Amino acid sequence: MKKHETTILNALLDQYERSKSFVGKNVQNQSFSKRITDLFPGYDDEANYELFSGVNSQVALLEKEGLITVKRKKRGKIDTEIISSVTLVVDRLDQCYRALGRQPKTDKNTAIKMLLNEYCDRTPLLHDFCKEQFIRLDENKKVKHSDNLEKLEQILKVLAEIESIEEETFIRNFSIRVLGDSKALEHIKTTVVSLLCEYGGYPDKECVLQDLNIVNNPGYVYVKGNGTVTISGQTIDFGRLDGDFGFSSAVLDDIEKVEISASKVITIENLTTFNSFVDKDAFVIYLGGYHNSIRRNMIRKIYEDNPEKKYYHYGDIDAGGFYILQDLRRKTGIPFAPLNMDLETIKKYKDFTKKLTENDRTRLKNLLGGEFDEVINYMLENDCKLEQEAIDQ
Repeated sequence: MKKHETTILNALLDQYERSKSFVGKNVQNQSFSKRITDLFPGYDDEANYELFSGVNSQVALLEKEGLITVKRKKRGKIDTEIISSVTLVVDRLDQCYRALGRQPKTDKNTAIKMLLNEYCDRTPLLHDFCKEQFIRLDENKKVKHSDNLEKLEQILKVLAEIESIEEETFIRNFSIRVLGDSKALEHIKTTVVSLLCEYGGYPDKECVLQDLNIVNNPGYVYVKGNGTVTISGQTIDFGRLDGDFGFSSAVLDDIEKVEISASKVITIENLTTFNSFVDKDAFVIYLGGYHNSIRRNMIRKIYEDNPEKKYYHYGDIDAGGFYILQDLRRKTGIPFAPLNMDLETIKKYKDFTKKLTENDRTRLKNLLGGEFDEVINYMLENDCKLEQEAIDQ
């Protein structure tokens, strides 16, 4: 099929596939037409004879094949006809698709729905994502992020596996295991991270893969405060250091003993808050959003050696912060209490709050019926949430 024929048929089919007729919601019969000058600017310029002649001949071919109908008009005082518009013959849709070698949108949507059905119940995140895409398809909208079937399948495969990684795993090794190619994950990483944050509630795009144990290099646990750690017979006294200290994942198995001289242990969600946080009667651990296995193992070791201390989690006053606290308790078995995550705090810093998104509201409502009801009801009524950095003002 020649260039002008392809341009015309693709434009008309695009128009049809965006219409209510395509999803069967039209009240009246629709026609799908394009002005020829919209498709080919300069067609009616007498100086552009080559374009004029080429369009005319290829339109005539499509008309002869019964794929389009054509409206013509007289040009000027001479008896020359020019094309004013072309209209799709809807009864010949199958022939149009075949002529172009183009996959019908109905076939593509059917394949996408089958793929979404395959992954819909794998994880809560995939359930929420797939459910929304079914709605979008029924409304004749594209699937979010990618409607390329091959790329979408790769994204779904990664999302189905990535939240269950218990040990630190290099990104290329994970990519080979799940996608069969060491570099494949890099091509979809931005989309995967966006979906994890949008549907999984992970708070920080920069750290989400690391939090899920997918790393480029070995990870670290950052701590500071009053306590000592003994590694391979050597003791480090953090109380004598001005700043924080990072443990590589490679040495965590060599930790023999952790002794906390402070009265409490605090995990902190945000790095900026961790760096600025000062409490001489605390041993502080940077959590980095959702805790990965490295941080979790370190926290468990601290609790095993110091069960009598008080344990707190300090996070954002938003749905993500509450979910992180619940996740931390569930996966470590430690009875963490919330710190600066209550009604009094959000009221005190109300001038620094941000508005809720629709996703925020949904996730907060799902948390109702528990310990956070007082602050959540305030947040919903006043359309607000509070990030940790605001409290550092």
